[in-house]
Amino acid sequence: MDFPAIDPVAFQFGPIAIRWYALAYMAGFLIGWRYAISLAYKEDTEKRPHKTDIDDFMVWAIPAVILGGRIGYILFYNLDFYIQNPFTSVDLFGNSITIPSFLALWEGGMSFHGGMLGMAVAMIGYGIKHKFNVLSLSDIISCVAPIGLFFGRIANFINGELYGRVTDVSWGVVFPHTDGAPRHPSQLYEAALEGALLFVIMYLLTKTVNWREKKGLLTGIFLFFYGLFRFLVEYVREPDEQLGLFFQYISMGQILCLPMMLAGLVFITYSLKVQNHELSK
Repeated sequence: MDFPAIDPVAFQFGPIAIRWYALAYMAGFLIGWRYAISLAYKEDTEKRPHKTDIDDFMVWAIPAVILGGRIGYILFYNLDFYIQNPFTSVDLFGNSITIPSFLALWEGGMSFHGGMLGMAVAMIGYGIKHKFNVLSLSDIISCVAPIGLFFGRIANFINGELYGRVTDVSWGVVFPHTDGAPRHPSQLYEAALEGALLFVIMYLLTKTVNWREKKGLLTGIFLFFYGLFRFLVEYVREPDEQLGLFFQYISMGQILCLPMMLAGLVFITYSLKVQNHELSK
């Protein structure tokens, strides 16, 4: 099937263009913020984080995700390009100006793994400052993350980027700026798995397990299942042109998912075994 004619620019005010990609980030942060508040403790007790913490943490979270995602993309996926092209020209109100290439976010180039590391640094810093268990915050954020992932992957599809490999399945999509062959809509696979399905898994767990006492359990489950879903989808996702496949088989995304899944298992083991032992004392 042909790629749907969706303009990446949602609407425009004169020279200012608002893209679906930017709206996806806004929707992820806003909806995630409200959902996080619903999961937080209702009162300011020693069992933080409470509702006010979620409000305050957003000031840390937003730049952490954006900076981490951008730095992660540069380091993991395209370091040579940014070394060779440190600056780029952009049109601003009819004038061409030169800015660092790092700042040209609208040209694409964000890494989830980098954004996750940025968020981890922010959570650790915030937890230390406010003197509470960081895992109690990361469990809440882990329930929220699939919301942003869902909107982000839909935006990737609208942009016609991060598409899949050539396929003969009936739902293959002919993406613009490719060789004209039908390809897996891998962005939609990721939206369904990393976004919708993972959100349902995390939501059901908040209703069925004593996750507030088993700190780190939801964090571990999120890390493991995101890593697993992403690892599987990478088999039908087109490898990054500048990297290709390592050993002709594994992609950079899969390599980054392996320690993520391992970390998830560590957190799950800690929450179920170590903390159970502590609670039984």
